[in-house]
Amino acid sequence: MAICHTVTDIILHNLDPVLSDRLRRVAETRGWSLQRTALHLIETGLFAVEAEMAGRFEDHDSRALKEAIAALEGIPSDPGFALIGRADPQAAPAARPAGPDLSGLELLEEFRPNREG
Repeated sequence: MAICHTVTDIILHNLDPVLSDRLRRVAETRGWSLQRTALHLIETGLFAVEAEMAGRFEDHDSRALKEAIAALEGIPSDPGFALIGRADPQAAPAARPAGPDLSGLELLEEFRPNREG
């Protein structure tokens, strides 16, 4: 089964000179005709716009999200959670000697680490 593609001429009237120059430079860089370049850029632009549109909420989804946020904002604040990130800074804990605390173990003195320096 053969697939037939209809080729439509692309005619751009009143094209801005800067845009026209950009189109020509892309065509020259790629080694394409102006028609192929215009078609490629239109396709690429459409893909970008369609992807952008797909990431947006429909009106009913947007309303539902706003209602959910409003409901969450109406929940009374828990005093414990409300202080997260807002509590006064506390002093750092005292430095402990490096290594495990062996003071409670019965070790021969020759194996006890010297903690004095």
